[in-house]
Amino acid sequence: MTLGGLELTPLFDGFLRLDGGAMFGVVPKPLWEKRAPADERNRIRLGMRPLLVRGSTQTLIVDAGIGAKMDPKNVDIYGIDRVHSLDESLAKAGITAGQIQVVLASHLHFDHAGGFTDRTQDGSLAPRFPNARYVVRAGEWEDATHPHERNRASYLAENFLPLKSAGVLELHLADTEIIPGVRVVRTGGHTMHHQIVFIESGGRTAVFAADLIPTIAHLDPAWLMGYDLYPMDTLAFKRAFVQESIEREYLVFFEHDPEVAAGYIRERGGRPYVEPVGA
Repeated sequence: MTLGGLELTPLFDGFLRLDGGAMFGVVPKPLWEKRAPADERNRIRLGMRPLLVRGSTQTLIVDAGIGAKMDPKNVDIYGIDRVHSLDESLAKAGITAGQIQVVLASHLHFDHAGGFTDRTQDGSLAPRFPNARYVVRAGEWEDATHPHERNRASYLAENFLPLKSAGVLELHLADTEIIPGVRVVRTGGHTMHHQIVFIESGGRTAVFAADLIPTIAHLDPAWLMGYDLYPMDTLAFKRAFVQESIEREYLVFFEHDPEVAAGYIRERGGRPYVEPVGA
């Protein structure tokens, strides 16, 4: 996909499965299972779709999937299926990990930052993208490195602490431009410092929605994840964002939808829906 002078490529790091009740919070199962059928363990299928942004001078990736470091027990718990991995989709896009210059985190949960690091032959951990700077919101870094009982399972130190040791970590304090045409906006909600990514070029705007709207099944403002630490913040931001997306025709990328990588949010009969676009 092209957006003015930028090339946007949805990538793929396979599937995982999470509890449907947790993914839809207070929405009753008879409603959500029509949009996202559950397996025998009540888990729904989710994709992991980082976004590659190529400009004239810099190449950036937003998030990096779950990576390959999970042990067999957690592979089973989360139903991880990486038969099609991030490395494969990067190769399909004609790029190597070494060509990526910026890795941008929406937040540091394991299904978004697991691919930030990898194990070397001697078993040590190292940045997966050897020539990149890793850009993380300072508040998110603080939360990830000081977890509590509610979020500890989502923050795995092996995914991000090696970045600091390697000297490739760059923290930013507020909404800012990361590279020309790419800026971040804090949404809060899912985590206190969760952020989405606006990509603007040629008079057009695309948005990587991360966990603000993880799948198209979560488009309705009140369909919130039980995983959201601050659900009312999610509700307020998502309500405004959906309306803004309709009015300004944003191209929205859905990080966890198992089928739809991107689309335009439209409105019919007072209800929002997604008009998918091809990858």
